Amino acid sequence: MAEITLYGIPNCDTVKKTRQWFEKRGIVYSFHDYKKSGIDKEMLELWVLEKGWEPILNKRGTTFRQLPDVLKEDIDGDKAIMLMVAHPSMIKRPIVDIDGEVIIGYDSTAYETLLGL
Repeated sequence: MAEITLYGIPNCDTVKKTRQWFEKRGIVYSFHDYKKSGIDKEMLELWVLEKGWEPILNKRGTTFRQLPDVLKEDIDGDKAIMLMVAHPSMIKRPIVDIDGEVIIGYDSTAYETLLGL
């Protein structure tokens, strides 16, 4: 059986949709709540190394938009990681890790492929 971790916040509609997708199929997963547990820098560094910071940092959300302009300028991987560690709600949701394969955002086709469904 695959080891699955779903990262997000419980009240996010896309996270709810993803949780329902797994639960409807009886697929066991662990849930990592950014609001309660935060996110460690090392995990973000791995994700950014694998996927790049651009798809992970949610620039459209309220938290990012409310940042001072100086923090929104000249973003690179290190600055994006610093912002996401300080403000986990800026991380695109959900991020799903299936046996070490990271999927950013809701993608039922990718879930099915990785799980062999």
